[in-house]
Amino acid sequence: KSIVFTGTMQNMTRAESKKKAEDIGMKVVGSVSSKTDFLVAGLEAGSKLKKAQALNIKILDEKEWLELIS
Repeated sequence: KSIVFTGTMQNMTRAESKKKAEDIGMKVVGSVSSKTDFLVAGLEAGSKLKKAQALNIKILDEKEWLELIS
């Protein structure tokens, strides 16, 4: 599964989020495409969020992301 992070995370840094994703076998990518499985949207998410919405990609907020990895 591939995942993109955008916006500001409050409970963990983006680097920590990326490491957690990689630790559970996900591929962290920098841009949204039709091959993206998840987008984690933090505060002030911008164009990546809009693109993910247009492509009907599963969007998680930070709370949902933390629940997924716990």
